[in-house]
Amino acid sequence: MEAGSSGDAAAPGQRVAAWRPRVPGVVEVFHARFLEHAYPMHVHDVWTLLIVDDGAVRYDLDRREHGTPHDRVTLLPPHVPHNGSPATVHGFRKRVLYLDLPALDDSLIGAAVDGPDLADPLLRRRVGQVHTALAYRGDELEAESRLALIGERLRAHLRPRLADRPPQGDPGVAAELRELLDARVPKGLSLDEAAGLLHAHPAHLVRAFTAAYGIAPHQYLTSRRLDRARRLLLDGLRPAEVAAEAGFYDQSHLNRHFKRLTGTTPGSYVRSAPATALRPGATPPA
Repeated sequence: MEAGSSGDAAAPGQRVAAWRPRVPGVVEVFHARFLEHAYPMHVHDVWTLLIVDDGAVRYDLDRREHGTPHDRVTLLPPHVPHNGSPATVHGFRKRVLYLDLPALDDSLIGAAVDGPDLADPLLRRRVGQVHTALAYRGDELEAESRLALIGERLRAHLRPRLADRPPQGDPGVAAELRELLDARVPKGLSLDEAAGLLHAHPAHLVRAFTAAYGIAPHQYLTSRRLDRARRLLLDGLRPAEVAAEAGFYDQSHLNRHFKRLTGTTPGSYVRSAPATALRPGATPPA
């Protein structure tokens, strides 16, 4: 689908496709071609595995700048803020898997932060093969089998780095605030309410959370709501329904944050899945 410039379309020259396959461990598949779109700082609650097919992406992860050329595999851990923008005048084309795999547990997050870009031709080839399999119904077993090998190889990359990391302190009140936010994604909570529950000054909560995670509490909550919105859209809910279910004030509130993150509107997003990946009886994207 070629994106347009107004209404429910993405900016000129951009293409976005997203869908949820029936493969355990794959939360979402996301393909995008961006010329100028820049992602703001945000987080996901699952692992992000991406490859760049054309161009290059620059991004910040945990306050450090990185770049993803077309020959690397990038693994971004959950809960760690990052952004992204084109590193060339021609933009970039990428394929992303959002993963919730048993092989990737929270103990590996620190190692992934230290080295998110992996120079591994075999891993990159396998990731591409998974994307090909996920584009067609009936190839789910192939995708699942290849994904198991990918998880194993990613873990092998990350495990040796753990011994080199110094012990991490208890994040204390920042971790407690994150737990509160995670438990109240649609409903949300005010800073004063959080301060009362955690017996801490509101300003101290903001400083502690931002220092620990590199993102302000409200940015973190918005990121979690956008993750929820994407999944509800792929479940078939209409954007107006999704706005309320995900915790946004109204559909325009959802649209503004959604487009800022993904480069397209919720309406275009739900029409973006390739016809070959649709469930039986589903309507192909417009």
